[in-house]
Amino acid sequence: MPCACASWPSATRSAARTSKLMRAIVDRSKFNASAALPYDLRTSDFEAAMQDVYDFFADVNSFLSNKGLERLDDMLRRATMSGIISDMVTASLAKHSRSLVVNAFHNGHPDLVLRGKYENNSAKSGSEGVEIKATRKAGGAVDTHGARDQCMCVFVYRVDHESEPASRRMPMEFTEVYIGFVSSMDFRKNSRSELGTRTATLHAKGIAGLRANWVYKL
Repeated sequence: MPCACASWPSATRSAARTSKLMRAIVDRSKFNASAALPYDLRTSDFEAAMQDVYDFFADVNSFLSNKGLERLDDMLRRATMSGIISDMVTASLAKHSRSLVVNAFHNGHPDLVLRGKYENNSAKSGSEGVEIKATRKAGGAVDTHGARDQCMCVFVYRVDHESEPASRRMPMEFTEVYIGFVSSMDFRKNSRSELGTRTATLHAKGIAGLRANWVYKL
């Protein structure tokens, strides 16, 4: 079966031929120098956080491959993968940022809070900080647990599940990053089943506003 990796950059595909399992590299030329970054964030913070995730997956997948096991990308369910990436980006941005730290409140909002704003940097429902989301949906229209005023940052990524043999599959790669302030009025509430969890997604105007302030695009 032919390799289904045509959507990855040619340089990346070329490197894949020389390495059993690739380590993705952040393309610095794809950052938006005009992006408005809140809380003193820098494009270098995003670059470092994204590379941390790439390095983690490369190291783990190399270990798994040496054991004859599947890549982590192929083992994880879609929602689990997004959750792990979101948590990793949150922790790494906190490490590299000058003013943001991980929210110490379990399942608190937002994921990153302004250092020193809340007691013990712990907020059940804070207003100062950044909520981090990861999704495979192009354009970043990710579901949230509720509509609220917040600063939202969405990381869009892609995973190669099709290329054969599996050893030649391309590494997970971020394709888009957006950040911006949105209000509760920018969301539409999603219908749910009797046992479902209520979610909300930015409506057309809301997502257009978020996309206008893009940070990274391949």
